Amino acid sequence: MKKALLNFFERIEPDKAKSPLLHTAYDAFFTFAFTPDTVTAKGVHIRDGMDLKRTMVTVVVALQLLYVFGTYNIGNQHFHALGMYTGTFEAIHLKIFYGLVKILPIFVVTHVVGLGVEFYYAAKKGHAVEEGFLVSGALIPLIMPPDIPLWILSVAIIFAVVIGKEAFGGTGMNILNIALLARVFVFFAYPTYISGDEVWIAGIEKVGAGAYASQEYGGIYGILDSIFGSFGWATFGEGKQAVVDGFTGATPLGLAAKGGWAAVTEHYSVSDMWWGHIPGSIGETSKPLILLGALMLVFTKVADWRIMVSAIVGFVACGLMINGIAPDTFGPETDGIFKFMAVPWYYHFYMGSFFFAMAFMATDPVTGASTATGKWIYGFFIGFIGLIIRILNPAYPEGWMLAILFMNVFAPLIDHYVFEANVNRRAKRQAALAKARGEQ
Repeated sequence: MKKALLNFFERIEPDKAKSPLLHTAYDAFFTFAFTPDTVTAKGVHIRDGMDLKRTMVTVVVALQLLYVFGTYNIGNQHFHALGMYTGTFEAIHLKIFYGLVKILPIFVVTHVVGLGVEFYYAAKKGHAVEEGFLVSGALIPLIMPPDIPLWILSVAIIFAVVIGKEAFGGTGMNILNIALLARVFVFFAYPTYISGDEVWIAGIEKVGAGAYASQEYGGIYGILDSIFGSFGWATFGEGKQAVVDGFTGATPLGLAAKGGWAAVTEHYSVSDMWWGHIPGSIGETSKPLILLGALMLVFTKVADWRIMVSAIVGFVACGLMINGIAPDTFGPETDGIFKFMAVPWYYHFYMGSFFFAMAFMATDPVTGASTATGKWIYGFFIGFIGLIIRILNPAYPEGWMLAILFMNVFAPLIDHYVFEANVNRRAKRQAALAKARGEQ
């Protein structure tokens, strides 16, 4: 059966000279469907047929639970804003399908645009499609707000792939994380679409008394209502359009930046923040699911645990330092930044996207440090610098995107000095051995 399927694929292979783009597409799907048929020679300690596609697919698999929860949380946050179905499993079908309507276009556009650029460059250069966008394409939807305009998303992806990767020679040659480059492009070029209180709640134009949802439940929602109604389930048509009084779409970090930990706990419980029932980027809220994905990457050895552990160490060290210099008491006129500084360091784990950044962004093997010692240094400074940016930068109460991109630039320099130190240490050891032999 396998041989017959392989023969079929070989028979339909397009001519590379006559149809380079078609052959590029064929090659991409062929190498995705079939694993390599060669391994290293017998008698050595490495025997592995794993190729780059299979390695990348492992990361994509590790992200799937985040896609499931992110889809649910889009709908959950939407209905919470309307004061409806506030129970975790209440009207769960509406929450999931509302989330699907939002996330599927983001996912499709990300891959069509990103892979389209990859296919174009592969056809022009005459080589196989590079697999790097498998991971970038899976990460980008998870780090975007649910209502990101698709045209902005497209421009950001084209910029990230062309300027961030293809300009440097393609997969394996880029010095900056492609997914983060797409996000930072949106942040600096279109900041109102990725910051503020409203962008994290799908279907909400604004928050506050008298605010309304940004759309009627028509179109696809009407079709779904006819299906759900036939089973006697809750329907979108029963939903209110008014945003409930007192609702805030602010993330815990946005609240902490203005009013400290007390402002956060007025709206969200520690449990909500831990399990992910909070506003935020689509895939960055559920800490247990992120940690499960991180463990999968560590046990499959796709990601290096040294970076993760050192990032946590840097995070804790910075948190203790900032807590140590924070004021003990606050008055009515106390600036929000001082209240943010006083948030106990361990509560910072519950807010924001540190775990996601640590597990899936910092561990990128292309843009991170490659030496064992360098990984400890690289991860530590991501954790340390990221928390400084989160707390001390009033314009952006989160820091991992900027910290990782900053350390991407310094990763080659870190490795250089680690190599130099190793060479010097070995040279001194050899000189000492030579001297000892001469004395004997």
